Amino acid sequence: MQNRQVYLKCDRNVEVQKPDVFLSDIATLRCSDSALSARLKAIKVHHFSQNDVKRCVISSLKLVELMEKECVDISVQIIGETDVLVEWVQTTKHRGWQQWLKAALVCLVSFFGTAYTIMAYHNDVGINSVFTEVYKMLMNREPQGLNTLEVSYSIGLAAGIIVFFNHVGGRRITKDPTPIEVSIRNYEEDVDKALIAQAGREGREEEAQ
Repeated sequence: MQNRQVYLKCDRNVEVQKPDVFLSDIATLRCSDSALSARLKAIKVHHFSQNDVKRCVISSLKLVELMEKECVDISVQIIGETDVLVEWVQTTKHRGWQQWLKAALVCLVSFFGTAYTIMAYHNDVGINSVFTEVYKMLMNREPQGLNTLEVSYSIGLAAGIIVFFNHVGGRRITKDPTPIEVSIRNYEEDVDKALIAQAGREGREEEAQ
């Protein structure tokens, strides 16, 4: 009897909101037999207890082992990640006024921190002296208060920041990811790789027996 082909694709990082983790939560299955696919997706691969660490690493070989125990006449082809980092996120702990307070604090720190950074940079490079010298060369006299050069620079600075970060309010200028989004994705990938490597060194990775 020929084995039925099953394709398994796992993501590197998965968040679940329930303590019971099923195969369908962390992987995508492709099989010509819909009944077999539904049966495999219902396999429980992990359970988080209240006292355990809310993060675990599961090897794709462990998933293959569980699938072959459930259905012996299958052939599994892995086409995704070899290890899956699963994190249990309890949504009830991230609701209420505490979450709004955290968001407000982050906004305040980002706003005033950015403003201070810009002012400190301009102070270090002596931007006022540069504007004064440029104004004297162009107008052949000392500047009197706010001038066109300073206004133009301020408008250009704001426009440059908007174009660089690719956002105007909640709207995206282009479909390309912003530099912050790219940096965050790279950071997340580095963190995932470090956590998976650490779990492997410490023997906490769930592998096939």
